[in-house]
Amino acid sequence: MTSGPVSLFVNPTAGRGRAGRRLSRISALLEQEGIEFESYQSRTAGDLEDQVRTQVNRGTEKIVVAGGDGSVHEAVNGIMHADNPARLGVIPSGTGNDFAKACRIPLNWEHATQLLAERIKVDATSRCIDIGRMNERYFANGAGIGFDAKVTKIARSYRWPIGDLVYLFAIFRCLVDGVATPDMTITSDALTMRGPITLASISNGAWVGGMFHIAPMADNSDGKLELLIADPVSRTRILSLLPKIISGEHLGENEVKHASVSRVTIEARGEVPSHLDGEVGAPASRFVIEILPAALNLL
Repeated sequence: MTSGPVSLFVNPTAGRGRAGRRLSRISALLEQEGIEFESYQSRTAGDLEDQVRTQVNRGTEKIVVAGGDGSVHEAVNGIMHADNPARLGVIPSGTGNDFAKACRIPLNWEHATQLLAERIKVDATSRCIDIGRMNERYFANGAGIGFDAKVTKIARSYRWPIGDLVYLFAIFRCLVDGVATPDMTITSDALTMRGPITLASISNGAWVGGMFHIAPMADNSDGKLELLIADPVSRTRILSLLPKIISGEHLGENEVKHASVSRVTIEARGEVPSHLDGEVGAPASRFVIEILPAALNLL
């Protein structure tokens, strides 16, 4: 039997509405395994995070989220900002599901629900994963500063039901505007540099945008973040690099620098865009990023 009820959080808009449509089936699968749960639905951006933090502070120890990487991001911040500990389970129902890939959670949402229910039922041993922090916000999968943050912002403005391809269209749209290469100073325990860059990607998991294998070496339980920096590149060079980034074969390219880090500070000359787990933040000029080893327990 389970030790205490489960709080199930659903973002009904995740995956272009897929998560909301799956709620009844997810509930049925949990009930079949005798899982006691209460379900909650988010209404606006930030609402899921607030609800998770409230429930954890009330003593809930098991949080399950049906949604995409944005929903996971909010749940992680809700747990990490709460006063009590809680374990997290994820039913992938988003567009990219990068966090699920990093944690080897089945992308088939019904299979993932069944496996999760079985683990909850027997109170299986938790797996600990690392969590990143940038300034005062936490991230589960990755952070981006520069070009990829601009791509993410444009991709999130589209409402087309085309899955991961939305990020490709966003890249093409960004290229029309040109590629900004702001001056940045990057200081870490493994790499230091100063000058113009196209982007800085800081990965806890291997994938971003669903289809881009940005950091093939990333392991969210090794106590490290993977820092990738792209030097200034032309529009045509970005297009030629895209297939390599999708396949994870870009690390040997001259414009790409890589280092495994535990902490990195990035300072830009002027404000630049950023994202955490695909959630776009306000432009800023200083970013302090660090890894928190084994900070979160998974169900």
